[in-house]
Amino acid sequence: MRRVRFAPSPTGSLHLGNALTAVANRAFGDWMLLRIDDTDPKRVVPGGEEAIVRDLRWLGITWEEGPVRQSERHERYRQAASRLGDRFDGITLLRPDGTATYHLASVVDDIDFQITHVIRGADHRPNEVLHRRLHQALGSEPPQYIHHGLILGPDGRKLSKRHGPASIADLREAGIPAHAVRAYLEELDLPRHDVRVDFARIRRLAVETLAAMSDETLAALLGVPARVIPAVRGARDLKEAREYALILSPPPPVEVDARPTLERFLELRAGACDQLDAEAARALVGELKAVGADLRALRLALTGRERGPELWAILVALPRHEALRRVERALR
Repeated sequence: MRRVRFAPSPTGSLHLGNALTAVANRAFGDWMLLRIDDTDPKRVVPGGEEAIVRDLRWLGITWEEGPVRQSERHERYRQAASRLGDRFDGITLLRPDGTATYHLASVVDDIDFQITHVIRGADHRPNEVLHRRLHQALGSEPPQYIHHGLILGPDGRKLSKRHGPASIADLREAGIPAHAVRAYLEELDLPRHDVRVDFARIRRLAVETLAAMSDETLAALLGVPARVIPAVRGARDLKEAREYALILSPPPPVEVDARPTLERFLELRAGACDQLDAEAARALVGELKAVGADLRALRLALTGRERGPELWAILVALPRHEALRRVERALR
């Protein structure tokens, strides 16, 4: 059995590179430990652990044990250090206050939880030799170490907010669906070398993810009625989809100088069924076009905006009484 661990520091939402490590461990391991590396108080951010757990669950990543916090295992680390001393190969193992440093805590945890494979970013590669020696000094067989390339910004530098959404929380707030983020990370797999983040690819995956969702699933995700979904289908992400859905909220009063168009719409819509399907809505728009109607004015009357979802999709989303009410108000 391949036993792996994902061991972030509780510094807040997962950086995209850390999320890659989590996805890679979950894909590779039969059993996974979620370990919180919080021995250094300077790196502990209030709510940081909760943010990590939220990100992992959002991505659909599960684990068999944890969260295990290193801050709750200091006595075990001191026991291990008693066999080695406070320093090993010139590296401090215990701080003056008796707490363990990263190297000792990591190796002891890997021993106690029988970790067979350590999958982590290439920035940890320099630690491998020391960790192997610590394992051997403690009488343990070292796990297999696998290091993957880092995710860099488009300019080849360390990925940060200046490049765009650098964390899982950033991507979530930008409206990228969880499935699209995880699909992107799974595509990267275990890159042998550093890779530059491809935001364009992430956005393409977001569009594909939304297109593949059923009306019911997307409606539940957005918290809107299913009849609204045709009006949001052109959205490129969840944020834009929510904005499209808001367009269907009652608009502020507007002045529209297109009385013939609005009066003809009232005639057509009043004579149709309460809830139009796509075919009927397209046919109604077609009749308006045939008489040279001002569709821009009609859109403005219905939504209060000049741009947004296609007009037929708006007609599908709005029940008859609501569409009539909005246009009548614009006429007044």
